[in-house]
Amino acid sequence: MPITKNIGLSLGADLCWPACYEEIIRRLDLDLPVPPAPKGKAKSKETMRFAVERVRPEPFDLRYKPKYDVVLDRITHWFPTTREWVKKIALMDDVYVLNNPWMIQSAEKHTTYCAMMRLGFPIPETWLVPPKEYLDEGDVLTTVKRYNKLFDLQEVGKAVGYPQFMKPYDGGAWRGVTKINDGAALAKSYDESGKQLMHVQQGVDPFDLFVRGIGIGPQVNCIKYDPAAPLHARYVVDFNFLTGEEWLTLTRYTRVINAFFCWDYNSCESLRKGGTFFPIDFANACPDSQVTSLHFHFPWMVKSLVKWSLFCAYTSRKPKLNPNWAPYFAIADKDLSFAEKLVQYDALAKEHFDADRFEEFCSTHLKHLDEVAVEFFSTPACKEIFREKVAALFPKHEVDEFTDHFHGLVQFWVRTERDRLK
Repeated sequence: MPITKNIGLSLGADLCWPACYEEIIRRLDLDLPVPPAPKGKAKSKETMRFAVERVRPEPFDLRYKPKYDVVLDRITHWFPTTREWVKKIALMDDVYVLNNPWMIQSAEKHTTYCAMMRLGFPIPETWLVPPKEYLDEGDVLTTVKRYNKLFDLQEVGKAVGYPQFMKPYDGGAWRGVTKINDGAALAKSYDESGKQLMHVQQGVDPFDLFVRGIGIGPQVNCIKYDPAAPLHARYVVDFNFLTGEEWLTLTRYTRVINAFFCWDYNSCESLRKGGTFFPIDFANACPDSQVTSLHFHFPWMVKSLVKWSLFCAYTSRKPKLNPNWAPYFAIADKDLSFAEKLVQYDALAKEHFDADRFEEFCSTHLKHLDEVAVEFFSTPACKEIFREKVAALFPKHEVDEFTDHFHGLVQFWVRTERDRLK
């Protein structure tokens, strides 16, 4: 009887990628030889299969034993019940979870800026400013009035430089990111920030290219991005917009950041100015994953999740509960250029993700994945999955139009993928 590895999908509002993921796993129909036994032990004649199940939040005994070997988590950043369940199964039961829940909870954007500045990344000038207002909570307000230092906001603005952006220190674009061109706009934005703790960050202006790197395990895809476009059109379908060296640099940016924070699935936004890419936002450990945003790039994302999750299950990959930052800092303190340091950081990142073993696993056991994916994304069943997602987001009278739009872009991917495979 084969060994079964169980993969759990812990989902929020996701509809399209889980259905595609499940169908591709089913079509792969894997029955793999178990990994080689440690030296001195007889080789197992058993095989390994994979089962996928959607996880639903429910009460749980802290001592219960979960059946999952790997969990793809897409909800813990906002749903505390699932976040605490994910912590329990990682801490007590060695379940491998995409992503590390402690890092998601503790490493807000402020921490990520500080860490990457420490490593020498070209992060734009960034200041933290105290909240404009405080809750009247007795001792807290008394302490604020007694110890907070009065400061000149206009001097901060000049030190940062215009144009600049005011944004919440922990992210949350839905809570207000404001572009500021002068001192009057800075004062107005600060007055409106209320009780939020804010960053003021120098704008990369003018920039000539915006790229979003999406990282899944050691895999990275660099996509041209248009932040001014509607959500469904921000990920641009474009080719050859980077040189080979630029692609490699942005790949390393994303992979190093993800490995540093023990994130398996995250994105990194960078702006190019004067030939240099400046990372501006890279704590996105629940990145866009829907066909309604990724469209042409959606199949790559699904395939990459399939490959990385199967590898983690097959190799019984153990969760890294504590990040190890000392080796990165040791490189940061060397008398090297940032480009030279980045190569060494990336070597650590590849080691973290066991990249060589991952590539060997894919080339040995997933040779047919590309063909399976092309076949599946060409089916009417796939189009119906897209329709369900579109219907959940778009007005009824636009469902047919946008279903055809997103499905058409994925069919373009199918054609380009067939050409690549030839």
